[in-house]
This record gives sequence, structure tokens and C-alpha cells, in this order.
Amino acid sequence: MSDRQEILDCLTRFCRGMDRFDRDLFLSAFHPDAEIAAGPFVGSAAGCWDWAVPMHRAGQVLTHHLLLNHSADIAGDTAHAETYYQFAARNHPFAPDGEETVMLAGGRYIDRLERRDGAWRIALRTNLIEWSCLQPSLPLPFGDVPDIGDNGVTARDRSDPSYARPLLNRRAPRSP
Repeated sequence: MSDRQEILDCLTRFCRGMDRFDRDLFLSAFHPDAEIAAGPFVGSAAGCWDWAVPMHRAGQVLTHHLLLNHSADIAGDTAHAETYYQFAARNHPFAPDGEETVMLAGGRYIDRLERRDGAWRIALRTNLIEWSCLQPSLPLPFGDVPDIGDNGVTARDRSDPSYARPLLNRRAPRSP
């Protein structure tokens, strides 16, 4: 069970690293000699970072890489995993009318992971993109609450509230 949890933790580091633009966290999910095949990109983990992050910065206000069903066949220090995912992105308003859109996509990460020096990391990843759609964006809820951002706001770096230690509440108690 601990191997399964460590493998899932590894996959989560990939997602969080990409969504927070945390290069070190992203790369910690991969062995240095890992290979990735994702969309048009085929190459190293560092190369994937160099390709994907500018694309996400230019096109999207935020991204969510979500892990869903997960299975792992573990044999000693090698594991083969299949993890369903959904990807959601709030896109910049590039349309002539200035409207934001939301892109949704889904598929499966097919990974070979290896335990080296006691750490599970991805050695090979194939990303199977199986569906996508584009939807109009709606205003975020509760945008009119004056102190809504006092506990922090979404950021694509280490200023994001998820990095705060200790996590504190700076909003006054209330029941609307």
C-alpha cells in the first residue's frame, strides 16, 4: 500500500507542479532520464516543461490537471500505471469580443515508474488525449464579497495559498 501511495503522490506532484508553475516540483515527478510523449511533444521532462509552460502562460489564466481512476501494477522496483485525467483551463480572452473560454479535455496517462534510490518517479509517460471541448466562461461566484481574497488568491507560483505555512484564516466570521 505504501508503494501505491508513493506512486500516486508522484503523479500528484506532476499536476501541482504544472498548475502552480513550480518547476522543481514538476521535475521531482520524473527521473532525470525520463521520456514523455504528450501531444506534439516527445522528449525529456525538462524539455516538456520548457515547451508546456510558455504555452500555458500565453493562453491560459489558470489550469487544473485532475487525477481520476488510477491503477498500478507493481513488480519489484517497476510499476505500470494507468491514470485517467481531466484537464480544465480558463483561457485568456483572445476572441475579438473579449470573452473568456474554458477548455476541458480528458484522457489517460500511461506511465512506467521506477523506484530508484528509494524514490518512485516516472521513467516513461505516454499521454492519451481522448476528448476535448471548449465552453464559454462564466463569472466566478462570490466576486462581490469584499474580503474574498483576504486568505489569498489563485497564483501560478509559490505565492498561491496552497504554499502558506501555517495556513491562516484572515476573514472575519459571518453567516450570510
